[in-house]
Parts: sequence; structure tokens; C-alpha cells
Amino acid sequence: MKKFRKIIKITGYFLVITILIIGFKIFIPRNYEISQPEIRTGTLFWNLSTGSKIAYTFLQGKGEIKKYPIIFLQGGPGGRISNRNIQMLLPLAENGYDVYLYDQVGCGLSNRLDNVREYTTERHTIDLNEFILKTGATKVILIGQSWGAMLATMYLAEHPERVEKIILTGPGPILPIHEELASIPSPDTLNFKKPASTNAAANREAQNFRTKAMAFFAREFGIKLADDKEADEFQTYLSNKTNKSTVCDINKVLESKPGDGFYCQVMTVASFSEAGDVRMKLSKIKTPLLILKGQCDNQSWGYTAEYLELFQNHQLVVIPDAGHSISIEQPELYLQSILDFLNKQ
Repeated sequence: MKKFRKIIKITGYFLVITILIIGFKIFIPRNYEISQPEIRTGTLFWNLSTGSKIAYTFLQGKGEIKKYPIIFLQGGPGGRISNRNIQMLLPLAENGYDVYLYDQVGCGLSNRLDNVREYTTERHTIDLNEFILKTGATKVILIGQSWGAMLATMYLAEHPERVEKIILTGPGPILPIHEELASIPSPDTLNFKKPASTNAAANREAQNFRTKAMAFFAREFGIKLADDKEADEFQTYLSNKTNKSTVCDINKVLESKPGDGFYCQVMTVASFSEAGDVRMKLSKIKTPLLILKGQCDNQSWGYTAEYLELFQNHQLVVIPDAGHSISIEQPELYLQSILDFLNKQ
């Protein structure tokens, strides 16, 4: 009996220690040594009726101004606008296009939401519509990167009359996602290559007990286990890992600057399954579409093929020796492909 009690006592100590260790790993804040986001030169703000305070950069067109402005939508979800994005699109302004780049709510210099459950695909689409209305343009040209391409597609489905042309670079899947499309092989003639790394590998390397708990508490209970500062610092830390999957040449990976939004990313992705199916609407739209896809894009070919199947008026350009973020490795081809499409009557 004494031996049994001793075993129970030792087991109890072990359980208490285990609970304390797990509690420490989950509830003690962490520091990822990430600096705070810097205010971009010339940053402007618009307050939307949704409660979003949107930070944006406006590049005024030069010379003879084109009729319709360009709206650039960054990837993520939760990806902020960088100075590199701005510099990359300056030539479009020099060609006469007014260009807007904005941080979606929950990332960059835009505000964070107190209620994390408000980060949804619907909220982002409504914000985009309000942003476009504030430009005063009757129509716009959308350029969407990755998640930004998904957002642009959802907006087009609901407001085709407001989109003159749409450009999708490394587009993610149409929502709600048809997972079976991921297994469709790409045509051999396109000579696609696997990227240098994968997002799954990056997540395994970066995630810890606390960040997994942060995501769980947000999704299941709408609770911020960590404040936005810590959460966003982790998201930037994670982005520096996932960036490896966005290039062909691992030596060309760029460092992510502070400003990515953790709760925006987690909750927007969680809302993907709740998005309305826009496929029928897209199949009836004749808006000109350009898809740019890097030879080492980390997005499955089947998801891209669905765009080509649904859109009546489409063009696909495969960019050699470029990954998911085409403009990093092939900036000249990226820009020239866009300008060629924009200048086409």
C-alpha cells in the first residue's frame, strides 16, 4: 500500500510539473526581437464606415493620366505594403496610371480590430469596395498577389461593373476551396519546378506551443491570448521562414519587415470555408484577366487551372526562374507583362 501511495504521489508531482511547464509555454509572452513598423513616407489614412482605419500610399500618374486607377492588393492574409511594393509599381504611375496600395485592416499601418472574429473575407471585400468608392473612380484595375488575388476575385464577382481589368499574380484558390484541385498535375510543357521550400516546413520550424494556442483561442473563442504587438511580431518572424517558399533561388529570399498581422491572417483563413461560392458569377464575367505564375510557384496548378476554366477572357503568362513572389526574381518581366496587358485594347 505504501509503495502504491508513493507511486501516486510521484505521479501527482509529475502531472503538476507537466502542467506548469505547459502553462509556462502557453501563457508566458514571448519576444521575437522584431522592431516596430515604420511609417512609410507619404502614408495617408481613410476611415471606413466598417470601422477600419486604412493606411494607404497614393502614386500619382505622370503625363497623360489613364482613365482608370490601379488598386494593388497584397498577399497574406495579413501581409503589409512594403517600400519594395511601392518602388516596384512606380513605373505604372510613370506610364500614366494613378496607383493605390493599401494595408488591409489588421496589418501594416492600418488599425487592428478588438474583435478578432471580424477578420473575414466578407469584411475585406466590403473594405475594398469602400476604398474604391473613396477614390472617386467609376472603374478600377485590380492587381492582386496571392491572397490579394483571391480578394480581387471575390470583389469582381460581386461588382463586375466596377472592374475594368484584373491581374492576378501567384493567385491562391477560388473560395470556397475545392481541395481536390490541388492534386491536378501541371502540363509538362509549362516546365514548372518545385519551390526551394514549403510553407508547411516553415510553420513546423517557427510555431511553438504558445503560437498554436494563440491561433486556437482566436478561432474557437474569439480571444486574443497574446496582444497584437506580440502576435504581429511572431507573424513577421514566421513570414521570414515562409518567404523561402516564394522563390526559385533560395539565395534571393528577402527579409520581411515588421507589420504583418497575425490575427488577420489566422481568422481570415478560418473564414475561407464560410465564403459564398462565386464560381457561377465568375463564369458569366467577360472582364479581361491576366494571370502571372512563376515557374516555381508554390500554389498548386489545379487552382490556377480553375481560373482559366471559369474566366471567358483570360491570358496566362508563366514567368521563368521566378517563384510565388514573381517580382523578387523577375521584376522586369513582371512589370513588362503587366504593362503589355494594360496597353492592350
